[in-house]
Amino acid sequence: MDDTPSRGRPVPVPSGRLSRLTRLGTMTAGVAGNMALNGLGQLGRGQRPAMRDLLLTPGNITRIADQLANMRGAAMKVGQLVSMDTTDMLPPELAQIMARLRDDAHFMPPAQLRQVLDAQWPKGWLQRFKTFDVRPIAAASIGQVHRAVLRDGRTLAIKVQYPGVARSIDSDVTNVGALIRMTGLLPKGIDLAPYLAEARQQLHDETDYLREAAQLQRFGTLLADRPQFHVPGLHADLTTPQVLAMDFVPGTPIESAADAPQATRDRIAHNLIALTLAELFTFNAMQTDPNFANYRWQADTGRIVLLDFGAARDIAPETAARYSALIRVGLAGDAAALEHCAEDIGFIGPSTRPAHRAQIIAMMQEVFAALDVPRFDFADQTLSRRLQRQGIALAEDGFIPPPLPIDVLLLQRKFGGTFLLAARLGARVDVMTLLRPYLTPGTAES
Repeated sequence: MDDTPSRGRPVPVPSGRLSRLTRLGTMTAGVAGNMALNGLGQLGRGQRPAMRDLLLTPGNITRIADQLANMRGAAMKVGQLVSMDTTDMLPPELAQIMARLRDDAHFMPPAQLRQVLDAQWPKGWLQRFKTFDVRPIAAASIGQVHRAVLRDGRTLAIKVQYPGVARSIDSDVTNVGALIRMTGLLPKGIDLAPYLAEARQQLHDETDYLREAAQLQRFGTLLADRPQFHVPGLHADLTTPQVLAMDFVPGTPIESAADAPQATRDRIAHNLIALTLAELFTFNAMQTDPNFANYRWQADTGRIVLLDFGAARDIAPETAARYSALIRVGLAGDAAALEHCAEDIGFIGPSTRPAHRAQIIAMMQEVFAALDVPRFDFADQTLSRRLQRQGIALAEDGFIPPPLPIDVLLLQRKFGGTFLLAARLGARVDVMTLLRPYLTPGTAES
């Protein structure tokens, strides 16, 4: 955490279901109108309009980003996920617009903040504090964080949930799903419904701050003997279902370490990859949201501060065992066994065409071959760009990925986010040394 104020501006959060539905409906209608006008214009010039090009215009992306930032809650959360996962595929000017959803959101005006705290804390709560900064130090999709000092001098970080976001999750996700379907960008055959259902459940979990408080304490215990990490302590007496109080821990955004010496950047990435593997194979519990904002770096101590455990969840031991087997046979170069493990996890299914199956296994083999080096260079984007091109070619050839279990979806997201962060740092890491302890059969089940 740092005490730099949020770069957003005070905008009341629409908390009623009807007002949120109206805003999303207005946004969708506006986007559709822009698409129709642009399509007619292209037809008038003798061009055949493409749905993707009609949607991804600066005007439409600005409209979507602005409205999701104003609404916050589940609507903005889905937008953050889309922007983080697809930025590398968007034109640069559009990527810059969508990236705003990963930065600070707008925040509640002081009067609305006071209403929330009055409803969550006993009367006279302000008397407990020496200072309480009404301008947040961070604002995101579900809540905003304030710096406060108790009468005894302890400094706290207090996360306050936006009003109405928990009640609006179901309707928000439904309406954002409708917007996604309207674009026509989903590959034919993809059933969005199971993923939207899982998104609803995850968002309901993330808005339960008592659940997050328990996960905060759990990970604090799990990482107590790993001094390279710091988990803020919980203040249970000030924590409620919509307010989470914890120690204020100084730190700077993790990306700021990109200017540090190579050895420092390598050590940070090494520690984060080691943590991800420990979460999967040792703890069977993982913080599944790899948003860069959930990490802070302390240049003076070298520690990584871990924030936001709303997306923490258990990982089934059998899922960990399947991944251990996949890595083991992949590094051994056993293509037949790799295909079996990939199908066991769900990356390919019985209906996957033989040509697509072979291409997917070849891509996986390429990844394992690249990792089997003394130090993997995350700054070299040659492999990731080649895999991205191959993935696009698969989709264009009609490949439809089978529905994945939510554990697998979230694991793949965590792996991808950790890779992106290591790439942002330009790190070089001996990944094989980190993987080796987990490759013995039975290790992942222990």
